[in-house]
Amino acid sequence: MGTGRAAAFFDLDKTIIATSSVTAFSRPFYAGGLITRKDVLRTAYAQFLFLLGRADADQTERMRAHLSTMVAGWDVAQVSSIVAETLHLHIEPTVYAEAVSLIDEHHAAGRDVVVVSASGSEVVAPIAALLGADHVIASRMEIVDGRYTGEIAYYAYGEHKASAVRALAEEQGYDLDASYAYSDSVTDVPLLASVGIAAVVNPDRALRRLAGERGWDVLTFQRPVALRTRFPAPRRSVPTLLVVLAAVAAGILLARRRSRA
Repeated sequence: MGTGRAAAFFDLDKTIIATSSVTAFSRPFYAGGLITRKDVLRTAYAQFLFLLGRADADQTERMRAHLSTMVAGWDVAQVSSIVAETLHLHIEPTVYAEAVSLIDEHHAAGRDVVVVSASGSEVVAPIAALLGADHVIASRMEIVDGRYTGEIAYYAYGEHKASAVRALAEEQGYDLDASYAYSDSVTDVPLLASVGIAAVVNPDRALRRLAGERGWDVLTFQRPVALRTRFPAPRRSVPTLLVVLAAVAAGILLARRRSRA
């Protein structure tokens, strides 16, 4: 652990934003003819379970396998372009005002803000940039010749998140004992336990109980905020809707395995 400045580590889905960072893009995929109605319904059901905290490991694994087949071979550069073009429309309305205020408070106090997510970096990094975060820890898909293979190169999940946080702290000189972490998920207990000041966000009963046992604060986030006045929308290039599906590739494949504690 460092002996210098502190940092604040934020989970993304249901902590900074009120949805899954990747399934939020399903509507334009369908509108562009990229996925079928069955795919939309399947994604919507997965999102419903995710929001309720009821997606078990088997359901998550089936979704991962289905999407792995669907997205392998998509062009990485096109993914990044489409995510940038649709970010304001599909992510901005879901951002919690309370999270934005916390990010501002940490920056005002001189702390770096780090977004730590199991979703893919192609989805997480643009959202983090929109929010003014200083660093990103996210999952990475394997890429060969500029295209996704469908395999995972690095999975930022569970203990892997905590390990990545410790590595970043060593690199940046963060004092983890003086640092903060925020998450809604029981799978992020290793992340929360790696810092001196932790808080759970909109926890289910099991995580709320654990927070009580460990002395972690319990926060309620519920108000969306309009970011458009803070961060101007990007200039749109001519969209190639044929590749929009790829924007969800890394993240949905890496949907967190949410199970009860």
